[in-house]
Amino acid sequence: MGVIAPAGPITEEALQAGLSALERRGYRPLYEPSILERDWYFAGSVERRIRELHAMFANRDVRGIVCFRGGYGSNYLLPHLDLDLIRANRKAFCGCSDVTTMLTYLCDAADMVVFHGPMLQKDARPDGVDEVSWFAAVASGEPYALKFGAEVQTLMPGSADGLMYGGCLSLLCASLGTPYEIDTRDTILFIEDVAEPAFRLDRMLMQLKLAGKLDEVRGLVFGEMLDCGRGAEGYTLQEVVRRAVGDLGVPAVYGVRSGHVSRRNVTIPLGVAARLDAGASVALRLDAGVRSAGARAPISK
Repeated sequence: MGVIAPAGPITEEALQAGLSALERRGYRPLYEPSILERDWYFAGSVERRIRELHAMFANRDVRGIVCFRGGYGSNYLLPHLDLDLIRANRKAFCGCSDVTTMLTYLCDAADMVVFHGPMLQKDARPDGVDEVSWFAAVASGEPYALKFGAEVQTLMPGSADGLMYGGCLSLLCASLGTPYEIDTRDTILFIEDVAEPAFRLDRMLMQLKLAGKLDEVRGLVFGEMLDCGRGAEGYTLQEVVRRAVGDLGVPAVYGVRSGHVSRRNVTIPLGVAARLDAGASVALRLDAGVRSAGARAPISK
């Protein structure tokens, strides 16, 4: 498993803890010695980080790549990505938070299946990874379903089919007006964030809505929204979401634990066909993960 740091810097202590977590799960971690370099609030220069990413894609011994952490800085890499190299060496690529920037772009520009889920800095703890969804997503090669308990609520009922897509809300919004703007057409759009007050979440949802990015969305899946909702007095964050997007006429659920989470980070493949069923219970059916033909492949029957 290749380990990269495309955004914020990491420490030697954190690196060793993350590598040990991979080894405990049966992986042989590979990483560049330069991964500990630091340049301001980045894990080294743009040149170092893009060289590291390309080296992991080119390395035939690396079957998957996991990002160590988010923070900030993935956007610096976008103009330098060698898409031909990446397309020719498709492999599991997993991250969240700031890495949303690369996940959505690789879906759109490289027609690639990627994975929104665990990273090593915060999910190296024993309960940090939802093992079932991880192995179903990256190893099974078969369609599967995520079925949720009471922690996932239906906000707007219904069923929908679409392309699984999305990530951290603030990063989705940051793409607007750039050459790397998200393409949300015909998607089951996954949205999550961390430590955002209610009004900022409302504002970002409205930004996507007013930009037309929710016009052709077929369903909405909200994350745990860890530590979000400050300033919500007399109303819930779920009510904030309903007021902002309840008129879209699409099914929506709330509480899927992927990305910024309190425990057991759920892995969600992006760029695969999906079916959302939202009612008294919630299920998300997903096509094969890393072995899918590409980001616009039809769902398996």
